[in-house]
Amino acid sequence: MKSVSHLASLVPAAALALSLGTGAAQSKEFRLGLITPPPHIWTVAATAFGDELKSASGGKHTVTVFPSQQLGNEAQMMQQLQTGALDMAFLTIAEVSNRVPDFGAFYAPYLADDVAHAGRILRSDVAKDLLSGLPQKAGVIGIGYSMGGLRQIVSRDPVTSAADLAGKKLRITPFEPIKDFYNALGAASTPMPLPAVYDALANGQVDAIDMDAELIWALKYYEHADTILISNHMMFPMVGLVSARVWQSLSEEDRAMIGKLMARHLDGAIDTYVQKEGDWLLSVEGTGRTIVEADAAFFADAIGKWEAIWTEKAPVLKDLRKVAEETR
Repeated sequence: MKSVSHLASLVPAAALALSLGTGAAQSKEFRLGLITPPPHIWTVAATAFGDELKSASGGKHTVTVFPSQQLGNEAQMMQQLQTGALDMAFLTIAEVSNRVPDFGAFYAPYLADDVAHAGRILRSDVAKDLLSGLPQKAGVIGIGYSMGGLRQIVSRDPVTSAADLAGKKLRITPFEPIKDFYNALGAASTPMPLPAVYDALANGQVDAIDMDAELIWALKYYEHADTILISNHMMFPMVGLVSARVWQSLSEEDRAMIGKLMARHLDGAIDTYVQKEGDWLLSVEGTGRTIVEADAAFFADAIGKWEAIWTEKAPVLKDLRKVAEETR
């Protein structure tokens, strides 16, 4: 596994590949956007990163964190990063995969056995090497990965087989890998921003949602559920990004400091999920809702259809599957 310091050393090289100059040292008030609410692990990590950067820089650099889509949805924040209007963001890999399809390989159904295994995959050299192409392909610098645990399904109606999801309006994060998975199930994929999900599930605007254990519990999505499918069917990675335009204005010293500190807090959030995921699932299982445990066999037909699409679209998938096997 590459060390955090080695990763930080690669980031300036990636930025220089854009033929952008090295900026002089100067004070900077960074703005960091993300979609998660203030108590969420990603937001907490972003805030902690900002606090440590301020301390490490002797107050020269500060970070203002904008949670809960205050700066727009992820597609809008990605555009802002590309133009330099936004300095930094913690975004789901979903948005990155819309621009760089190889990142869609992370969403291969049952690539990871559990949340700890997902962490090992994200810490692999294969995963980290994908970040080096982001300056050229997306106009951003990829500092490192974190994640949001594994995905589960919350349904207003009973679910005893994958066929029960056919025809259901199912809330997803709007990106192709997960859309292809639910389309293969025959569900009506319904993209929806996170702040709208609770009311949509409550009033029947959607029949089911694809969600992580943390938010199922913390935001009480289970209150409007008949069945909670404990499926762990996909990992849900996140990536810490810096605008390439902003990056080129920084000194080498500041690039190294920001890269090291952000990578540390991203990686620490992975550890938090490994520690807490089991407790969240136990809490969800104790809500009195019907709990159905599902494995790969439950979704067998859909998985086959997904693989047929994404093996071709994301050639790195074969390498990630090798990593997954080696890290079991």
